[in-house]
Order: sequence, then C-alpha cells, then structure tokens
Amino acid sequence: MKLFALAALCALVLAVICGKIFIPMLARLKFGQQVRDDGPQSHLKKSGTPTMGGIIFIIPIAILAFIFSRGSFDFTIVSVIVMIGFALIGFVDDYIKVVKKRSLGLKAYQKIIGQFGLATIFAIYAYANPFIGSEIYIPFTDITVDIGWWYIPLIVLAVIATVNSTNLNDGIDGLLSSVSMVSVGGIAAIIYLLVMAHEFEIFPYYSSNLSNLFTICGIVVGALAGFLMFNSNPAKVFMGDCGSMGIGGIFAALCILMKMPLLLIIAGGIYLIESVSVILQVGSFKLFKKRIFKMAPIHHHFELGGKSETQVVTMFTIAQVFLSLLAILSILPLI
Repeated sequence: MKLFALAALCALVLAVICGKIFIPMLARLKFGQQVRDDGPQSHLKKSGTPTMGGIIFIIPIAILAFIFSRGSFDFTIVSVIVMIGFALIGFVDDYIKVVKKRSLGLKAYQKIIGQFGLATIFAIYAYANPFIGSEIYIPFTDITVDIGWWYIPLIVLAVIATVNSTNLNDGIDGLLSSVSMVSVGGIAAIIYLLVMAHEFEIFPYYSSNLSNLFTICGIVVGALAGFLMFNSNPAKVFMGDCGSMGIGGIFAALCILMKMPLLLIIAGGIYLIESVSVILQVGSFKLFKKRIFKMAPIHHHFELGGKSETQVVTMFTIAQVFLSLLAILSILPLI
C-alpha cells in the first residue's frame, strides 16, 4: 500500500510537470482541437484549445510503471505496450485532425485495422499465458468458465469495444479523466482484496504480477489527477484520441490480465453506457427516423438538456462510483 501511495503521488507530480512543459509546446505548434460543427454549439468556442494532451499522463504512466514494479515485469510490460499501442493509434488520428485539418481524423476502417491487430496480439498473449488462459471469472459467483479458443475473439471484441467506448466518453472537459480515476481505483481495490485473500495460494509469478498491476492502478489514478488540473472545465488542454484510447487500452489490459474481462462491463459501466447510447441513437434513427436522445453520446443529451459541463461530469463520476463499488461487491464470493 505504501508503494501504491508513493507511485500515485509521483505520477501526479510528474503529470503536472509534463503539463507545464507540453501545454505551451502544443500551443506553439498550433496543435489546436478542430471542433465539429455537428456537436453542441457551446463547444465551438473551444476550437483551438491544445489537444494531444494524453502525452501528459501517458509518459508518466509508462515511465513509473517500470520504476515501481517489483519481481516479475511481464504484466507491466504487456499493459504498458497495450496502452502505448492504442495511444499511438490515437496520436496518428489526432495528428491528422490538427495538421491536416480534417476533423474526423483517421477513417473508420483505418482505426479498426490498427485496433484489431493490437487487440489480437494481446488476446493471443493472454490465451497462451498459463496463468491467464481461456478461463473467465463470472461476477457475483465463485465460478470460472473455460471457453477454449473462443477466448481470443471475445477478448479482441472486449478490447476494441473498451477503447472506442473511452474515446466516446471523452467529450466534455474533465469527464473521461474523472470517470477513469474512479473506474481504475475500483480495479485497484479488487486486486488488493484478491491478493490479500489468497496471498499464500497464488504462485509467486502471478502474485508479483498482480501486485504490479495494483501499483500501476495507483500510477494511472495519480497521473489522471495531475492531468485533471489542466483538463477540468474550462480545459486548458484536451487529451485527444491519444489519451482516450490509451486509457481504454490500459483499463482493458488490467481487467484481462486479472482473468476478469467481464468486469469491463461493470467497472467500466459508464464507458459501456456511452457506447450503448450511440448504438441506440443510430439504430433508432435508421429504423424509425427518430432520435432517442437530444444528442449522442449520452453526456451531450444531458448537456443539451440544460446541465452545465461540470454538473454532467459530477453526475457521471458519482454513477461510476456506484458501478465501481458494485464491481468490488461482485468479487466478494472469491474472498
């Protein structure tokens, strides 16, 4: 726990330092956000705000994950690679938006190809690792189910869905940062409970890797807290797809390396709700020519309904607190 707290504190400080360095640099390079015309009109005034700010927390997470890991580094290496891999896809997307002045960035098929390739490599690694394999824990029970080779396509789907869901969640100042601090904090609590409950039953290799994931959770929370100093309303910088996809990547990696991919649905509940709102909106319009929400993702629905950005962020963060606590309760049969 001391290592967790120290790592989180270092991440917060390093993220603040990175913010002080990179925000003026991004502004000088004119890496400003191109706000889409079809979004909320109140967001048009944000055009020109520096983006690609995800590097402010991606860099501290990547560096400190290795500094504070102990014992086996396998899961540390994998989780950081997954985070950086998706962050790079997002970085290219951001670069096209700000340099090529194309507000939609990468084309959909280009994103999917990159995401599918990275998710597949990660899924194969998890499947081949004897300490992870094809067994999946069923929340609220003490049951694990072996799904065989179906594990690989399921994990690929779960990773891609999570990454795109966090990307959708990043639409209001401080929203994804705040929600993700809570969701990753919930995962940290789950890892801590599992390690403490089964300390003498877990193989040293897997135990040290889980402990490192616990520390990485602290680093992620600390780095996001540091970034939130610049990203809260009114934002001085946006994380961009670089940051939102990086968050989705490491969050998915944490749950999957824990052998609990179904926790993505609960611990990442707000991300899921954002994606479902888009699916329902598009489906309803195509089938019935009617919209369910004023605008999707759903955070824009509340914004257009009269709530301020700060109110929406607060509401969604509280909802994620509830979902994270529910996720913690879901693993109690194992303790």
